[in-house]
Amino acid sequence: MAMSTTMRPLISLALPEKGAARLAGQLLLAIAGTLLLILSAKTKVLLGPVDISMQTLAVFLIAAAFGMRLGVATLLLYMAEGALGVPVFQSTPEKGIGIAYMLGSTGGYLAGFVVMAAIVGWAADRGWDRHPIKLFNAMLVAEIVMMAIGFAWLALLIGPEKSWQFGVVPFIVGDLIKVALAASLVPAAWSLLKRS
Repeated sequence: MAMSTTMRPLISLALPEKGAARLAGQLLLAIAGTLLLILSAKTKVLLGPVDISMQTLAVFLIAAAFGMRLGVATLLLYMAEGALGVPVFQSTPEKGIGIAYMLGSTGGYLAGFVVMAAIVGWAADRGWDRHPIKLFNAMLVAEIVMMAIGFAWLALLIGPEKSWQFGVVPFIVGDLIKVALAASLVPAAWSLLKRS
């Protein structure tokens, strides 16, 4: 019994064990997660030559708190909202909406968010969300994979040199800060729960 409790993601503590109530709770959490993703996409911080959204931070926190299944489901719901034309992404509706926007320059990064959620959620499902170093390592791997997917897609559109210069380098420092912040916040939440 103790083994299954310690290997569940943070949000599982607030969900009913099974049945329709659990499913309803998961659906509400997924919707709340998409709202957080929308808010984080529209929140920009100027750090260097580019505006950096808080979206990767939100993806990290959702995946670590929700676990792999619910985390990935939340990201897929968010992508579905965007595909349907809802202006949920960072530069929508100014730079387009729907599938056309998703196939543009940020398409690889959006796909990478789903993979990022899977990696971090997988780690959370194994209890890594209680340990800052383990969680940092998982989030760093997820970040690198997401950036590689984004870089590869952007390189197809504008070439590898420009993709590296404009799609990766300006975001390295900001994203490392977000990895460190997320890897600190989730274990801190677990520590607070243990004390109460």
